[in-house]
Amino acid sequence: MRIAVLNRDRCQPKKCTYECQRFCPRVRTGDATVIIGDDGKPIISEELCVGCGICIKKCPFGAITIIGLPEELREMETHRYGANGFALYGLPIPQKGKVTGILGPNGIGKSTAVRILAGALKPNLGEENPSWDEIIGRYRGSELQEYMRKLSKDKLLAVQKPQDIDLLASRSSKVSEFLKGVDERGMLNELLTRLDIEHVLDRRLSELSGGELQRLAIVACAARDADFYFFDEITPYLDIHQRIKAARLIQELAEKRTIVIVEHDLAILDLLADAVHIAYGTPGAYGVITHPKGIRVGINEYLRGFLPEENIRIRPREIKFEVHAPRVQKGIPPLVKFDAFTKKYPGFVLDAKGGEILKGEVLGIVGPNAIGKSTFAKVLAGVIMPDVGSIDLKVKISYKPQYLRGVDVTVETLLRSATKELGTSHYNTEVIVPLQLERLLDQSVAELSGGELQRVAIATCLSREADLYILDEPSAHLDVEQRTLATRMMRRFAENNEVSILVVDHDIYMIDLLSDRLMVFEGEPGKRGEALGPFDMRDGMNRFLKSADITFRRDEDTKRPRVNKPDSRLDREQKAKGEYYYQ
Repeated sequence: MRIAVLNRDRCQPKKCTYECQRFCPRVRTGDATVIIGDDGKPIISEELCVGCGICIKKCPFGAITIIGLPEELREMETHRYGANGFALYGLPIPQKGKVTGILGPNGIGKSTAVRILAGALKPNLGEENPSWDEIIGRYRGSELQEYMRKLSKDKLLAVQKPQDIDLLASRSSKVSEFLKGVDERGMLNELLTRLDIEHVLDRRLSELSGGELQRLAIVACAARDADFYFFDEITPYLDIHQRIKAARLIQELAEKRTIVIVEHDLAILDLLADAVHIAYGTPGAYGVITHPKGIRVGINEYLRGFLPEENIRIRPREIKFEVHAPRVQKGIPPLVKFDAFTKKYPGFVLDAKGGEILKGEVLGIVGPNAIGKSTFAKVLAGVIMPDVGSIDLKVKISYKPQYLRGVDVTVETLLRSATKELGTSHYNTEVIVPLQLERLLDQSVAELSGGELQRVAIATCLSREADLYILDEPSAHLDVEQRTLATRMMRRFAENNEVSILVVDHDIYMIDLLSDRLMVFEGEPGKRGEALGPFDMRDGMNRFLKSADITFRRDEDTKRPRVNKPDSRLDREQKAKGEYYYQ
C-alpha cells in the first residue's frame, strides 16, 4: 500500500513552478499522478502513483513524502486529515482501573488518538464522512467497540491535561479563580497539598514557574469527576521528587477510572503505567499505534528498535545503556577550577564549594527544583555575579538557558550567526542530522514548537566556538528519540572536540547516558541550596537518589535504569546496602 503526504504548511504555490507535476512520468500518458487543487497545491493520486520519487526530489520545499506501507494497514486507517494529509492507523485501548501509556516520537499522532478517545474528534476511517455505525463496526469484536458506542451517544466524560502548559502563563487571573469549579470530587485541597502547590492560590498564573504551572495543571485535571482522564506529559519542569509524587497520585486516580498518559521520561512511564502502546511511523506523515504490550516488554522493544509481534524495525539501531557508569581516566587535566562562592536572593541563598571541570568531560548536575542549579550555571557562564567570592574561568563559554524565547529570524540565519561551518558536510553530519534540523532551516525561530526550539537552541549553543558548554535542561520538550540523538550528539561533540560540557537536567536516562561525573545539589528548595561534588557517577547517583528516597535497578535485558516499587523487596535490600543506584 502506498500513501502520499503533502505538508501543506511547507507547500508554497506562489514560489513554485510545479515541477512535481511537470516531471511526473505519467503526464505523458495523459493520466497524471499529480494534479493541482483549487487551493493551488498539489494533490497526488495514491492509486496511480508508481513511487518513482521524482516529485519528492523536484519539490524545492521538501513538502512531499511518498511512503510504502504494509497492505494489512489498509483496514486499520483510523483518521486522515484530508487528501494527502497525515494518516493515523490504530488506537490505544483504554482500560478501566489501569494506566495505559503511549510511547513514541512527536508528530506521530498520539494527540490525534487521544482527541478521538476523548470525543473531541470523530474518526473518519480515511473516508469523507462515515456514520457512527460504520465506525463502531470497524471495531466490532474489540474492546473499542463498546467504547465507541458510548462516544457516539455522548455517554463518556473526558478531561485532559494539555502538553503545552506555557499557555497558562499568559493568563492574568489568580490561581484560585482558575481552579474555581474544578473540585468535582471534593479532593482539591488534598491534591494541592500532595503536590506541594497550595501556597500559590493567591498568586496570578503569569507569576508561576514552569514547575508550579505543571503541578497546577495536573491538579486541575485530577480534581474533575470524569470517566476518561488524559495526561499529556506530566514531567516537564518537574524534578525527580515531584515526578514521583505526580505518578503516585495518578496511579491512585486510576484505581476506579480510565487513564491514558503520553510520557517521554521512560523511568516515570515504567513506574506509572500498567501497559503501553508503541507509536511509530514518520512524523508529520503517518503514525501506527500497536496493540498494548506489558510495560517492561514494550519499553524494551522500543529501545531495541524492533517490534517482534509486528515484525517491524522502527529505528536503525538500538539504544544501549552502559552496565557500569562511565569512568574518568586518571591523569586528565582540569579545564577550569572554580572557587567557592555564594549567591543570595531575597529568601534564598546558594553556597557552592570549589571544584574543577576536567578537559573533555561531561559533567551532569542533578537536584530538586528551586535549589540553585540554574543559578550555579548562570554564575559559571558569567550571566550573573556571585555575592561572595569571584568567578573568572578564563575560558570561552557558550550557554543555553533553561527558558527559551523565539526570535523573528530563520533557523539558518540564527545558526550562521553562531558558526561559519553551516553547510559543510562535517557540520551537517555532527549537528544538523542528529538534531533533525534539515527541514527547519528556512522556518522562523519564533514559529517553532517547544521541541523544535529546544533542538535549535542546543545546536546554536554547540555551534559557538568555546571551551566549556553549559546547557540547562536540554531534554525539555524532546521525545525519547530526540533525547537519545541529542545525548549521543553531545557525548560525541565533547570527545571529538576535546571540550567540556556541563548539563543540568532531570531526566535520569539522559544523565545516565551522558555524564562522566555528577554534581549534586542539596538543601531546602526555595530557601537554601548547596552545590556538592563533582562525584563519580556511582557516588553521585547514590547520594542524589537517597535524598529522593527512591532506588534504581538495572533491567536484565537492556541495562536501563528502572525505579523500584516503594518498599518492594529490591527497594528494601538496596536501601539496606546503601546502593540506591544499582550497578
